[in-house]
Amino acid sequence: MNNSSEFLWYIPNDVKAGHRGDSAVENHNSLDTLTSHARALEEHGWKGALIGTGWGRPDTFTIATSLAARTTTFEPLIAIRPGYWRPANFASAAATLDHLTGGRVRINIVSGKDNLRAYGDSEGDQAHRYARTKEFMRLVRRLWTEENVTSAGENFRVADATVMPRIQVRGDRRHPKFYFGGASEAAERVAATEADVQLFWGEPLEGVRERIARLKALCRELDRDLPPLEFGLRITTLVRDTTEQAWTDAEAKVAEMARSKGSGWHDHQRALAVGQQRLLDLHERGDVLDDNLYTAPGKFGGGGAGTTWLVGSAEDVARSLRKYQDLGVTHFVLSDTPYLSEIKRQGDQLLPLLRG
Repeated sequence: MNNSSEFLWYIPNDVKAGHRGDSAVENHNSLDTLTSHARALEEHGWKGALIGTGWGRPDTFTIATSLAARTTTFEPLIAIRPGYWRPANFASAAATLDHLTGGRVRINIVSGKDNLRAYGDSEGDQAHRYARTKEFMRLVRRLWTEENVTSAGENFRVADATVMPRIQVRGDRRHPKFYFGGASEAAERVAATEADVQLFWGEPLEGVRERIARLKALCRELDRDLPPLEFGLRITTLVRDTTEQAWTDAEAKVAEMARSKGSGWHDHQRALAVGQQRLLDLHERGDVLDDNLYTAPGKFGGGGAGTTWLVGSAEDVARSLRKYQDLGVTHFVLSDTPYLSEIKRQGDQLLPLLRG
């Protein structure tokens, strides 16, 4: 796998213990516990971690800021929703954190529906939701890269706005990267024009190949005026010392999911987006696709990255991830539970094979 690939993990950021089979330890979401995860990521070769968002969960930006202050190289991929923030407010907050951390901020823009009434949002249908997201991303990027910005869009307005402190250009990094997901036509059109990294769920290779080709064509069709779109994969990687042990553990986990009816795995089930539905439908094609893409969790509503798993020894999983890299995927957001012990196991066993 080429050296330009980047490997991040996942910090669940949940008030409830036991997320996707995690160890239900006391104070699981305390600052000390979350910091232990972030520091383990630094110590075991990871670039950083995606921090999840959603109404009813701890505030993602606050968690990211706290962890960044307690680490030295950890890069938070901060999931945020345009409905929670105004563009200038967000641009200022992110620029400040980027300044204080020496350029360690990454942003994951989330457009899927959430509990709108609870936080006072008023977004409309899918077309309106993605139009607003597109406008949000474009305006935040302008605020990071231009001065005296004036914009009067359909959803947001600013006049003579200059965000301070200014984002420091670091090599070819002009500002924090925007990661973006979504598989609908509306989502892909936003990704093609505004995202820096398009994140895919754990689809089979052929599906990812088709989506990359379609997105590249859209970038040309829509006259993308940004650097080339990059691609990422968010997936569960169940790694054990041997192939046999990995499959034994994977099947045991799915059996427990079936017994508990997916309890603790449903954080993407409020409203099924196009990409999530694609994942849930995969098990109809078989429990194992490609070499070792396990789809059985989707029978029990695995949700998001918990819907499909790459299963096997470190060598098996590395081989599969290289095949995604051969398609053009360069950003990987991996995870398995228990999160802390798997940070260490996969950092020590899997990452060296991917960097060799």
